[in-house]
Order: sequence, then structure tokens, then C-alpha cells
Amino acid sequence: MVGQFYGTGVEQRRSGTIHRLANALAFLKNVFGYAAFRGQQAEVVDHVIAGGDALVLMPTGGGKSLCYQVPALARQQAGHGTAIVVSPLIALMHDQVGALLEAGVQAAFLNSSLSMEEANAVERRLARGELTLLYAAPERVTTPRFLSLLDNLHREGRLSLFAIDEAHCVSQWGHDFRPEYRALALLHTRYAGVPRIALTATADGVTREDIVAHLQLERARQFVSSFDRPNIRYTIAEKKDPTLQLLRFIEGEHQGESGIVYCQSRKRVEEIAAILCREGLDALPYHAGLDAEVRQRHQDRFLREDGVVMTATIAFGMGIDKPDVRFVAHLDLPKNIEGYYQETGRAGRDGLPSDAWMAYGLQDVVNQRRMIDESPAAEEFKQVQRGKLDALLALAEATDCRRVRLLAYFGEASGPCGNCDNCLHPPAVWDGTEAARMLLSTIYRVKQASDLNFGAGHVMDILRGKETEKVLQFAHQRLSTFGIGAQFSEQQLRGVLRQLIATGALAVDASAFNTLHLTTGSRAVLKGEQQVLLRESVGQPAGRTKTRQRGAGKSTPPAAAAALTEGGQQRFAALKDWRSRVAREHNLPAYVIFHDATLAAIAALDPRSLGDLEGVSGIGAKKLQTYGPGVLDVLQALG
Repeated sequence: MVGQFYGTGVEQRRSGTIHRLANALAFLKNVFGYAAFRGQQAEVVDHVIAGGDALVLMPTGGGKSLCYQVPALARQQAGHGTAIVVSPLIALMHDQVGALLEAGVQAAFLNSSLSMEEANAVERRLARGELTLLYAAPERVTTPRFLSLLDNLHREGRLSLFAIDEAHCVSQWGHDFRPEYRALALLHTRYAGVPRIALTATADGVTREDIVAHLQLERARQFVSSFDRPNIRYTIAEKKDPTLQLLRFIEGEHQGESGIVYCQSRKRVEEIAAILCREGLDALPYHAGLDAEVRQRHQDRFLREDGVVMTATIAFGMGIDKPDVRFVAHLDLPKNIEGYYQETGRAGRDGLPSDAWMAYGLQDVVNQRRMIDESPAAEEFKQVQRGKLDALLALAEATDCRRVRLLAYFGEASGPCGNCDNCLHPPAVWDGTEAARMLLSTIYRVKQASDLNFGAGHVMDILRGKETEKVLQFAHQRLSTFGIGAQFSEQQLRGVLRQLIATGALAVDASAFNTLHLTTGSRAVLKGEQQVLLRESVGQPAGRTKTRQRGAGKSTPPAAAAALTEGGQQRFAALKDWRSRVAREHNLPAYVIFHDATLAAIAALDPRSLGDLEGVSGIGAKKLQTYGPGVLDVLQALG
């Protein structure tokens, strides 16, 4: 009868999709408080509810979690049981489970933070079918004990789906490889028929192929969203005095706002945190060398309080869901574009204007090359990593739109964004070919004269005609290139050296005091066959721009409240104070109660009844019941 009524299989499938999406939209609105799916969310949700496998590439803040949370609710309603979410971080599990419980969803986690008694209680709830979602780390998922639990659920048809978050961790070519992810391939063979959805915010073509191969997702449908984060402004500055540059940037643009500052070493993390504190900022250090309790305390403060700046190594960040991080700054060059994109993507998850700022210099290039060359990895792996570093260096040295370059790396075409430093302040370009030939010639002649190699500083001193103690010691003032580059500043020459190293026309021997060596790529530059174009150093201090001036200090309204009237901003401030009190009582980050955008929508609406609050984005049925009366009390107290 059904086939006769709808006429064709296509119509039947279309009808099924309509029914599934109507059901999914009901969960989206009633549970999470959102009126509509964004981007490719609806397609992903429908595909997974129908039992299909999926690989989802969606930028940070794009709503990846809903792509498995809504199907988990829908499939449980249809009798398929519990969804298992593989997550790499305890902090992420805690926050996501906390947010789901606040929304009225039965969720739990199994990780090392639980006592044996608590873990046993969660396992009993899983066996009784009381959970919609269970979060666990990859190491736990593949243990015999956990697999036995899954086996029982699978036999009874009560295993609804597997969600593998941060799926790039399975790839050795990615920026955060974790070997334990490789074992997750057993989910495909052991639990055939249970849909799997792998999700990540960062994966180039090579990494994507690795994810598919190692998780056996060859038949999975791939959903690749735009990698563009238009609310993020990208700025890359040449290092002069990086600490001062950072201070100018924060004080000029983000005084009193939450942010992350990434440094390469633990020592540098501690130093920068101390300097920021001395300057009156609320800054905390975070790195793997700190005691676990201290790290947890600092992370909790960052997640739960406003205006905290976390100064950290890359040990901090994955799974950080804080939506109102207004800036991410790098004081050292990351290893590759995937890492850079993942880290900068932690800014502006709420879609409001945010900054990705980085300072880099010649030493960054040298350090990253050295780490690759000295690693014990196979040469094939090193070659891939060099290529990824080259792509990042090209982004840093670019004179055209940063966003176009960044998106092109992920295979996405775009036009000038009008919201990066190069678009806002187009840099002047100068021809550094002559300076490059002089530098390479000097390196060649120094080696001929002394049978030794020297570092960048000494080579530049020779070229600029500086009779230093070392120059005189080796009689390098007698070289034919001595002083012939006096017209070039040290800053200009460092820029030339950066590009020569970045393009492979010059090599650095880290094992011999960072000395410089010619390569086969030097020949084309020396012969004038390869042009070297560089951006001029404009010397502009990091800080305000003509397009977004937000440097009025702590009196500047938060980004979410910027468009509100004076009365609206007063309501917003009162609601934030109320939210902070509630979050402390519930031991949750404030944004788990309500995002800033939801508070701003309430402040603009100025509701007087629970009915008025219905339909506000981010307020589902459970939150309306739990927090609606408190919201109304706050607003009524203001009059």
C-alpha cells in the first residue's frame, strides 16, 4: 500500500526524509532551543538517523555536536538504544554531558575522574537503557570490559550509533595524532550495521584519506562544510618586540575579554603569564609540566569566569567549548596550517567578531625546520611535515588575502575577505632578489674563505659592513661582499632570509649552532632566475584598526551586547550576574546555562512572561522550565 500510494521508491525516500527531519527539528527546538539547522547539519542528521555512516568536516563553532546528539535522541526514540561518543578529553566530556543534562537529556561519561563505584553505577544505567548518550575515551572503548558491555547492547539491538569526535587524531599526517584512535577500526567489524559518524574541524586531503582508511569509512558519505570563519579577523605581524606587541594588541582590542595566548615552550608560557599579570590582566599559565590539579583549576577558571587570558602550550585547547573567547594569539609559529586553524578556531565560537593574531620571525622558521629535521620519524613523514610547514610559511609571508590562502589549503575557493590585515592594510612589496643574491653569495664566500659555516647574524654583519670582533677575527672584512649590502636594514635582510629558508633556497643546520648552508635551490636565486618578492615592514603597532575600534577598555560593552540599547545593556549585565551565580551553584561553566547570544536576545526582548521567552534561540523546554522564572525575576527587579 505504501509503495502504491507514493508511486516510486524516490518518493518513499523523500517522504522518509521529510518525516525524519520533522522529528529531528522537534528535538532541535524542544531540547536545544534552536528553530532551524545550520548549513549541512540537516543533511548529516537525516543521513545518520536513517542509519548511514558519515565523515563530517565542519569548522569549530559550526555545530558538530548536534550532528550526533539529535540523531541519538531520534534513534533512541525509535528503539535503537544508546549512542556511544568517543571523545579524547575529560574536560570536553564533562562540559558536554553537563550541557546535555541541563537540556534534559540523559547523558553520562566514563573516564578516570570517576571512582570505581561511580563508574559501576554508570555501567548499570547503560545496561538498563537509561542513557541517550555515553561519552568515553578511545582507550576505554577498546578495553575488554567496555567491549563486553557493547556486545550485550548490540545483541539486544540497543546500540544506536558511534560518534568519533576529533577524528583527525587517527591520522599520522594530522596535527594531533593519537595512536589509540587506530584501534577504533574494530567498531566497523564488531558492530556491523551500527552507524558511525566521524567528526573533525581540520583535515586536509591527506589527513582525510587517512581517516577514511583507518576507520574503514570507505562507504561513508562525506559532508565537507565551508572552512570559512568570517567572524575571525586574521593578523600576522613580524616579530619586533613580541611581548610588547601582544600587550598592545590585547589592551587595544580586547581589554577585559577572554583569550588564549599560545607559546611554544613551557618556560615562555610562565614568563608571558607573569608579564600579563603585572600589566593588570587576569592571566593563567597552562602546560603539561604543571601539576594536574593546577591545570584543572586554571582550566575551570578560564571556562567559568569572564575576562581570563589563558597562556598555554598546545597542551591546552582541544575540546574547549567556551563560546566567548574573543581572541587567540600565537607568539610562536605553529607546526602547520591544520594546527593554526584548529587553534585560531577556538576564538568566536558564538559567531561574534574575534581575532586570530600571530607574531613570527626568522627564529620561528629555524626552530620549526630543526624540529622536523631532528625528529626520529621516517623521511616520508618528514617530507610531508616540511610541505605542511611551507604552506604555513607561505600564509605568513603572503601579501594578498590571508583568508583566501587559508581556505585554498583546504581546497576551498574564495575571494578577498576585507577582514584580514592584508585586506585592511595592503602591504607594500619590495623586490628582495638583489639582497637575496648578496646573502647567498656571502654564505658561499665565507665557506670558501674559512671552511666554516656561520649563522644569520654574522652573515648580515658582513653584508652590511660591520667590523665586529668575529668579522675581524676571521678576516671577513676582506671578502668581496663585505659592506655591499649596507643599504639594507637588518630587518629587511631577516625577511629575505626567512623567505629563502621557507622556500628551501637556504638550509639551517640546527646541530651546528643554526649555521646557514646553500642548497640545490640556491642556484636559481644566485643566477637571478628566481625573483624574491617580500612585504615591506610597515611597523604598524598591533592594536585598533579603522574597521573595528574596540579599545575603550573595560567600559566597552561585550560583543554580544554591542547592538543593544542602553536599557538593553543594563538588562544584559544583570542577566550575566544572575547567570554567574547560577553557574557557580550548579558547578558549571556559565555558557552551559545560556550563551551570551541568548542573554542578549532576552535583554533585547525584555520579556514579561514565560510565554514571551518561548522561541528565544537557545532556550529549550527544560531550560525554560528550570531558568525561566529566574530570568523573569531579574528583569522585573530592574523595573
